[in-house]
Amino acid sequence: MKNVFYHVVTEKPMVLGQEMVFDELRHNFIYKKIDKYRGKVKRVYEKKLKVEDEKLKKALREFALEEVREKEFPKYPSRFSSLHVSRTLKEAEVWYDLYRSQGKKTYQIVKIETNGRVFTGDAWNVFDGTANKEENIELARNYWTNGKNSVGEEPVYETLVDGKIKVIEIVKENLRLIK
Repeated sequence: MKNVFYHVVTEKPMVLGQEMVFDELRHNFIYKKIDKYRGKVKRVYEKKLKVEDEKLKKALREFALEEVREKEFPKYPSRFSSLHVSRTLKEAEVWYDLYRSQGKKTYQIVKIETNGRVFTGDAWNVFDGTANKEENIELARNYWTNGKNSVGEEPVYETLVDGKIKVIEIVKENLRLIK
């Protein structure tokens, strides 16, 4: 059975009919951006180093999230090998507007279909990693179990999907960004 979702396109424009696959061997931009921090993450934990670099904080978070997912929730898609999507067009438009307000290049909203695994979590539960591995693991567990968010706000949903993904409709385009 194929599921339908909406994806806010931020890296480069997509085309109708475009296909991609995310699995254990094919990773996304998150993985490509933080994999180079693997050694630094290990040193931070070993030496309890102070963490001020925002990219290193993200790496500490993402590696903790992946460790917990692999051990406790292996049926969920990996944040390293998935596409971040929204369940509804309304949810996607919230992300589209947020990215644009942050100055992030935001090209389109596309409708996709996939037969892969799905996980929906509260984006408020995405955290800044620290030098305390146990704390990061607990925060990661809270993310994967959809625990209460620490900001006391209504959830902002992010959905992860993997497997074979196909663009079935271009819903919205920012023509000023597409050449």
